[in-house]
Amino acid sequence: MSFNIGLSGIKAASSDLNITGNNIANAGTVGFKQSRGEFQDLYSASMLGSGSKQIGSGVLLANVAQLFNQGTIDYTENALDLAINGNGFFVTSNNGAVSYTRAGYFGTDRSGFVVDNNGYRLQGYSVNENGDLQNGVVGDLQISTSNQAPRATTEILQTLNLNSTNTTPVNTPFDPADPTTYNSSTSVNIYDAQGNAHVMTQYFVKNSANNWTMNVLVDGRNPSDPASTEPYTVTVPFDDSGNLGTMVPGTPTTGAGFSIADNVLTLSDWVPAQSDGGTPPVWAANGAAASDIDLDMRGSTQYSSAFAVNSIEQDGYTTGQLSGLEIDAEGNVFARYTNGQSTIQGQVVLANFANPQGLTPVGKTSWVQSSESGEPVIGTPRSGTLGALQSGALEASNVDISTELVDLIVAQRNYQANAKTIETESAITQTIINLR
Repeated sequence: MSFNIGLSGIKAASSDLNITGNNIANAGTVGFKQSRGEFQDLYSASMLGSGSKQIGSGVLLANVAQLFNQGTIDYTENALDLAINGNGFFVTSNNGAVSYTRAGYFGTDRSGFVVDNNGYRLQGYSVNENGDLQNGVVGDLQISTSNQAPRATTEILQTLNLNSTNTTPVNTPFDPADPTTYNSSTSVNIYDAQGNAHVMTQYFVKNSANNWTMNVLVDGRNPSDPASTEPYTVTVPFDDSGNLGTMVPGTPTTGAGFSIADNVLTLSDWVPAQSDGGTPPVWAANGAAASDIDLDMRGSTQYSSAFAVNSIEQDGYTTGQLSGLEIDAEGNVFARYTNGQSTIQGQVVLANFANPQGLTPVGKTSWVQSSESGEPVIGTPRSGTLGALQSGALEASNVDISTELVDLIVAQRNYQANAKTIETESAITQTIINLR
């Protein structure tokens, strides 16, 4: 009987050594979760039950449990390296075979799909052809590597202050080449449908107290007639408190109208133009589609301080090439372009389980669902009990090497002690055999 007890102890100690050795071997494996052996004592059973003074029959390895406590977050310089801070697993697909991992080594393949270092595709919510995120539809995440199409400017939001202490310019009429014919000016880049940049300039001329004229040119030309240098004009009044009043459009001598609705100015049918580079230059339409531009100056003031543009925004941009990726804590994947714009490419999803220890390890730092783990609960990072994503970082193994080395010594001593049990039983048996 002692032979069997000692043998079971050796087997248990050997299993403990193997488990501890595997933990030590994977101390540097990203996303690895340490295991521990869970042992049970053995007792022989009979039809009539066990006696109160029954001697045990040894030990049994009941379970090898993985501990899913958090590993440390190590930062890298790769935007697609991902770490989960909290609960959850990345969902990956290998031709439809779904597995779960905490190892965040991700990159892109030649088709732009986000893949791990095994070539498995990361799962998430994709975007449709309009760039809208498709929540609830989980699939392969793919990054578009094509150039971003340009967008024509359709709206300019601007607030500025005109200096109330200014006097009427000494020279008339208005000439954009002569600064003595206007009080202040400001420019902003706008874009046509082909992504060409143009300069819209506003010149402000004080007429009288609380009354100004704004002259508008694009590339120094009339916005609707590139052959003309006459500006669009609009009267800009202020009340006695310096607040913007109701603006009144002037009448261009050429080109289409310059309308105002709800105090928002519209450059109707702006014709993008370009110069032939000659001397003198000849200006003509550049072939880009004509468009309307709304100029919203509501909130502008006339105070006794220097002319200043307090804020300005316009919604157009030129074409852009992919320059980088960003992933936020909620798993949103953004593509950054050389034109300063960014667009969402998708959103990473995470999975959690009622019993993570019931997952079946399949190697490559991955697990698959089992009947004991339960069904996966899919959600976005930071939703419910799911953790947050950290881009440019990896979760290190949660193995504590110091603890494992101590456990290794304990397992070795247990192995030696059980071997001693067998050795002692052997000596006793030999004594009996030697009786004469």
